[in-house]
Amino acid sequence: MIISAVIPAAGCSDRFGEDKLARSLGGRPVLVRAVEALSRRDEIREIIVAGPPGRMDEFRERFGAVLGFLGATVIEGGAQARWESVRNGVQHVSDDCTHIAVHDAARPCPSDAMLDRLLLAAGEVGAVVPGLRITSTVKKVDDSKAQEIRDGDALADAILGSDCGPSVQVSPIKETVDRNGLVLVQTPQIFEASLLRAAFEQGDADGCTDEAALLERLGHEVHVVEGDPLNIKLTTPGDWPLAEAALARAGSGSGA
Repeated sequence: MIISAVIPAAGCSDRFGEDKLARSLGGRPVLVRAVEALSRRDEIREIIVAGPPGRMDEFRERFGAVLGFLGATVIEGGAQARWESVRNGVQHVSDDCTHIAVHDAARPCPSDAMLDRLLLAAGEVGAVVPGLRITSTVKKVDDSKAQEIRDGDALADAILGSDCGPSVQVSPIKETVDRNGLVLVQTPQIFEASLLRAAFEQGDADGCTDEAALLERLGHEVHVVEGDPLNIKLTTPGDWPLAEAALARAGSGSGA
């Protein structure tokens, strides 16, 4: 296999509250950690990072030198959705590439053991993703009937013209979902290069939150291998302690 890795990094980190890709994790930015994890693999011959359109000069100034040192090429990503950045990255993949790995820039700690599983499977099947079996009870809620419950002083609210007390939002449960066969999908996801290129040419990626969904929409079979609980995607500040734990585990030489 000759693998090219595409890393979409054009998001705004709205839910995190700051540029999470630039935040230091163990002395290096999150984005650099994600690129490093893939650059260590001999199977991965090139890495393409899709940065934020409209802020490419700032992005290159911040990350360009270190990404270049790691052998990564920086291109402009998409303005609206993640899949646009991946599509742009795929267009820059070398012609002799046999497989394309797509990895979230905000997953800085994929373990070597998990990557071994993915690469082994990718040699046999056309599309493979890492996933974690769901062990908790799963409920489907009706957000259209959500309501906010407040514990405020009505008189104070009337005087101040605002709600002063604490509040909580509640949504009713519609049903309990059978968790058998359900997995939480992670990245990197690895696809035969010709398959992923054709999917972007033939399919409508709107609404697809990952490339596996695009292939599924076109009727292609996607396989799952065991993921890693510490292959955390940084979404909110509360995810940070788990990322630090994953980094500490990697430093100890252990893997999942």
